Amino acid sequence: MRTTPARVRARLRSPWTWAALAAVTAVCVALPFLLAGGGPRPLSADEARRLALTPLRAYQDSPAEVTVRAPLPGGTAVVRAVVDERRRRGVGWFDTGDAAERGLLAWDGAGLAVARPRADGTAGPLARPASTAEAVRDAARLRPTAWIRRRYGPASLDTALRLTLSLAADRPDDARRIARSGRRHLGTDRIDGRRYDVVSSAGDAPLRYWIDGAGRLRRVREDLDDDRTIVVDVTGERVPTAVPEGPWARGGS
Repeated sequence: MRTTPARVRARLRSPWTWAALAAVTAVCVALPFLLAGGGPRPLSADEARRLALTPLRAYQDSPAEVTVRAPLPGGTAVVRAVVDERRRRGVGWFDTGDAAERGLLAWDGAGLAVARPRADGTAGPLARPASTAEAVRDAARLRPTAWIRRRYGPASLDTALRLTLSLAADRPDDARRIARSGRRHLGTDRIDGRRYDVVSSAGDAPLRYWIDGAGRLRRVREDLDDDRTIVVDVTGERVPTAVPEGPWARGGS
């Protein structure tokens, strides 16, 4: 069926065409990893201590760059952004592989926002920024009314964005409580040539954390149903680009 200009404009006026992001029944191409270390076992005292430091490290290193990958029907949504864990806000660029479904994105504890499409039906800016810092600068130049907001829903991307805001705290966790919590050491992995311990969350929650020798978080993975996977990669280093006020300033819709 041929797509008419009116149909294209209708798609672009929707903040997500966002049925794709709300549909969570598709299978994502899994991000495989190989672990060494002899299989799951209880955490050692040192591992529990480092894991207890992880939320504080994330708080101290904020704002930091993150890359989020969340499953979509037939593909993956990728978000490259700066997250300020102190203020619980993130701003960056999302791309679903469809030129009509990519652009600037902002989120906080209450929900998310995308840049409002232009009156002529084009969703701007469509050109992919050269860097995360450039995307944040683009977001800072927009008026508050340029953002369309909505609350979180059941989409896997929504789950992933909320996950990015749950990784930090202004104080360390209790290492003794962590040691008794049922968390397991799953093995070791290498990312960009560096070694990380991979630790599971307590109980039945399908979360895995990649922690370095100083207790800094490099990756968190959440396994959804039907073999779908959310992955959040964290640089672990503070970036000079601040999260702009624009998406949250008065005057938005």
